[in-house]
Amino acid sequence: MYKIKVGDKEFEMAPHNAVSGVINGADYELNLVKENNGLHLLKDHKSYRISFVETDYESKTFTLQVNGHNYTVEAKDRFDLLLEELGMEDLASGALNDLKAPMPGLVLSIEVKEGDQVSKGDPLLVLEAMKMENVLKAASEATVKSIAVEVGKPVEKNQILIEFE
Repeated sequence: MYKIKVGDKEFEMAPHNAVSGVINGADYELNLVKENNGLHLLKDHKSYRISFVETDYESKTFTLQVNGHNYTVEAKDRFDLLLEELGMEDLASGALNDLKAPMPGLVLSIEVKEGDQVSKGDPLLVLEAMKMENVLKAASEATVKSIAVEVGKPVEKNQILIEFE
């Protein structure tokens, strides 16, 4: 279960897989195709061209461009919702010493090496997941301690990719 906020609208979403699920109690099914610079979506006989303008996995905030219009999307998963319910939502934003895979995927490139100093927002590696290339960026200033993955190898969700000092 996810809570998705787009502008001032909120949606409850329970995906079955990448192209079907339930939104606000109604079933949905999408026809989704990866294109060079994003996605093409067909829904209810309407066509949508979607590209990712900005992604912030730490805050789970994404800026999408849909048919030329930008939308900011905020996502909360069941753990975020539970922490919020318990009044502990600030725990989720604590500093971490590791970069973990936000989803299963394939490592396409590694942009840093051991000993590199990185600043917040610096690209660390590119992960292909659900037919999309995702640039994972540094959440804060740090020094790369070790790299636990290799280019061309698959990774699982929450697998440690890079350790920081």
